[in-house]
Amino acid sequence: MASGAKVLDPGKLRRARFALAAVFCVHGAVAGSFATRIPWITDHTGVSAGQLGLALAFPAIGASLAMPLAGAISHRLGARTALRWLLALWTLALTLPSLAPDLWVLCAALFVYGATSGTSDVVMNAVGVEVEHRMDRSIMSGLHGMWSVGALIGSAGGTLAAHLDTDARIHHALAAAILTVLGVLAVRGVLDVRSSPDEEPPPRFAIPPKSAVVIGAIGFCAVFAEGASLDWSAVYLRDVLDTSPALAAASTTAFALTMAVARLAGDRIVDRFGAVRTVRTGGVVATVGGALVVLAPHPATALVGFGLIGLGIAVVVPLAFAAAGRSGPRPAQAIAGVATITYTSSLIAPSAIGGIADVTSLVVSFGLVTVLAFGLVLGAGVLRSAGRERVAGGSAEHSPADLTAREPRG
Repeated sequence: MASGAKVLDPGKLRRARFALAAVFCVHGAVAGSFATRIPWITDHTGVSAGQLGLALAFPAIGASLAMPLAGAISHRLGARTALRWLLALWTLALTLPSLAPDLWVLCAALFVYGATSGTSDVVMNAVGVEVEHRMDRSIMSGLHGMWSVGALIGSAGGTLAAHLDTDARIHHALAAAILTVLGVLAVRGVLDVRSSPDEEPPPRFAIPPKSAVVIGAIGFCAVFAEGASLDWSAVYLRDVLDTSPALAAASTTAFALTMAVARLAGDRIVDRFGAVRTVRTGGVVATVGGALVVLAPHPATALVGFGLIGLGIAVVVPLAFAAAGRSGPRPAQAIAGVATITYTSSLIAPSAIGGIADVTSLVVSFGLVTVLAFGLVLGAGVLRSAGRERVAGGSAEHSPADLTAREPRG
């Protein structure tokens, strides 16, 4: 830790953690609010299903290109100020897609939407890693669980707005205003992580370090399984197992809820068993779930299988971010690298599943998901937290980021 940094007492650290949890919740609420109004946006812009698929690639493209900038932004402004502005830009970007009159404006709007999402995502995860280090206990799974809670809240609000046939431009303007205010208030309590005065600034566009690529491979497997299950579980039950539309749709909701609950409970499990054992066990659970989906003789078996996939992969991405933040002297750069890889996985998973299904079948597609889930068992060792020092007496003398933390100002 840089010289002259204040050591925060446990109470202030807890408050900083709760403030950051609120930030994650706001971030997730934006995503949930947008996702539920995609049908309205499709009708408003008059795009076809294929054109919509093209447009929905632009958030991941924007995020992947912008995330390597996050380290330089955070270094220049400090984490709290950077997060305040980036989160506000993300919440306000919610208004852009529904205002688009045609495909190309929609693509541009979604590019900005993704870029602001990705940069704020990197900074808030970097702060989460630092708070976790100072508290000397796992908190990243719970933070991502709060993101899932926010996404569910945003989805509920969007579902209500759609049910009331509310214009998405009005819905998103109102949601953006509320979430921007909540985000600004939440950021006030966030730990202000700053680079030490003598630290060399990171490059403006940072190439991910090798450690991030290795750790990101684990995140890739988990996010691929997540994207495939979220986007294709309902189709699988309908087309492969001939279920009703209602039961098929319920599989997606059940999967999302399983992940949210598992992430909220994940920190206690990680603290008790460690990241490697947790991910390795989760990989076994997800592999069993994938096998149940592939071999399911009836819908109930497949529903259990999708639930086990969600349970098994839930904590992998939070732990990958935490491991990246401890893997070198520039946590934001490493986290940006892992985030870029996971965003890429989320981009290609739905289309890859569909492409394989066109050539073979959805059963074969989920055979690939099962193989990638087993990859978590084989690769869990890369998450070993060898660089994590135990915090003694409330100090953090061996911070992985060599960062100065300032007390949250009310």
